[in-house]
Amino acid sequence: MQISTVSINLLLLVIVLSLLGLAIEAQQPTYLYHSCPNTTTFTVNSTYQANRNTVLTSLSSNSTRGDGFYNTTAGRSPDMVYGLFLCRGDLSTSFCQACVTFATTDISQLCPNQTTAVVWYDQCLLRYSNRNIFSVVAEEPAVRLRNTQNANGTEIPFDQLVAATVVMNMNDITTQTENKPAGSKKFATRETKLSSFQTLYTLAQCTPDLSGSACSRCLQGALESLPTGWQGGRVLSPSCNVRYEIYPFYNLTAVSPQPPPAPEEEKQNKSNRIPVLVASLSAIFGLAVVFISGFFIWRRRNRRDKENSQEVQLLDLVNEHSRETFNGESGERSREFPSIQLDILHAATNHFSDENKLGQGGFGPVYKGTLADGKEIAVKRLSETSSQGLVEFKNEIMLIAKLQHRNLVRLLGCCLEKSEKLLVYEFMPNKSLDVFLFDSKLAAQLDWQKRFNIIKGIARGILYLHEDSRLKIIHRDLKASNVLLDYEMNPKISDFGMARIFEDKNEANTNRVVGTYGYMAPEYAMEGLFSIKSDVFSFGVLLLEIISGKKEQWFSSFRAW
Repeated sequence: MQISTVSINLLLLVIVLSLLGLAIEAQQPTYLYHSCPNTTTFTVNSTYQANRNTVLTSLSSNSTRGDGFYNTTAGRSPDMVYGLFLCRGDLSTSFCQACVTFATTDISQLCPNQTTAVVWYDQCLLRYSNRNIFSVVAEEPAVRLRNTQNANGTEIPFDQLVAATVVMNMNDITTQTENKPAGSKKFATRETKLSSFQTLYTLAQCTPDLSGSACSRCLQGALESLPTGWQGGRVLSPSCNVRYEIYPFYNLTAVSPQPPPAPEEEKQNKSNRIPVLVASLSAIFGLAVVFISGFFIWRRRNRRDKENSQEVQLLDLVNEHSRETFNGESGERSREFPSIQLDILHAATNHFSDENKLGQGGFGPVYKGTLADGKEIAVKRLSETSSQGLVEFKNEIMLIAKLQHRNLVRLLGCCLEKSEKLLVYEFMPNKSLDVFLFDSKLAAQLDWQKRFNIIKGIARGILYLHEDSRLKIIHRDLKASNVLLDYEMNPKISDFGMARIFEDKNEANTNRVVGTYGYMAPEYAMEGLFSIKSDVFSFGVLLLEIISGKKEQWFSSFRAW
């Protein structure tokens, strides 16, 4: 069967348009952060809103200027609006335009009625205000972001090198300001060898409307708050930004110095060959770029879709538990298992500050939080770098959300937003049992009656898990640090990330032994066999610790893969 030329052309046209569509999608900017305080707002359909819309439209239409920066105003006081955008200095005009165009729409949704707003993307920033923001240094609000990998293992003092390199970038910008007309780009990058196989990449940038001294002052402030001890970090402010990574995050070709011009004679010889080379290679090169770009975009989309599908499954799981009863035996519908908004948890924990950190678990840190109504909570923030974080998150929801007992810690809700995986528990003010047992001063507070009550409470919790709950559950990591104490020193078993559900079996086998040496039953540690007897063995070790006040000797936690 012969395919007509028209059909072939139509097929090729469809393929090219599809790839171009993917390429356009790839230009959608990467959102980083936004700020629009509710302290001042405008009325819907007001003059200020009309002026803001005019400014945003003007910014979008002027994003093709080629210099990556533009500022404009609309209206008159008191409804005057000032606005500007700044694109990363290495971006092409098309990528800058894509970022700014997206930002003008996005900022209206993120900040629907605020008179002052700023939004940052990996490729650009856009801001507007009811006050003059031109040629004025604005260091607040500042956003600190970091790479999740620490900088251990570098052959030289890493943080010192980062600081020194950023300072050199600042000097480069100062030199540019002196040798170029006002309004020119204030943007510098630098590559510094850390070792034979590792390079440090740094970037610094200011809005071009700042003077050289104002730019230096802004960058110096950003440098002082730059996250250290990590393989990458950045500080974003409305007037400047700095960043460092151990991988190239900007266009190396665009920022590399141009080669010196060739002699006239050599130029003439080359000019004769250029049209021939362009004519013969442009089509092949263009198609290759399109298809290769399409492949990588497809792969990235698949990876993103896979990650999103995992989160959707977990959200479905949360909704499923919202529909089910937590107490299947009584048949009564318990209250709904809530999904809590990320901004509420940020406010409750003071943006997960170190001051609110309660401890560090195997899958991430735990923070104390206080809700707006004064209720205290504990928030477990699963680490993005933990390979088992998603598994633990699913286990916690599947198991503890269905369990209700006074000697099990209560799960209040969860949050799945912006790649965060957060679990919210009732707050246990006296922390964990090991804090009291193995501290000579605190141990004195545990008289024999309290120790006996703690032993009984743990036993009741285990009995509920093994026999009385709707599910037969093996905890697999019962130890002193996983027993929390409330205000009255009542014990509550926590951390169900390693737990397993038993159905009609007395024992099971696993290739992945998880838990803590010393608390493990021998058959589980050596052969991977676990059952309710495994938890009973752990309880026996815990019982000896409570009575003697001495810690078991095999204290090394491990996870075998």
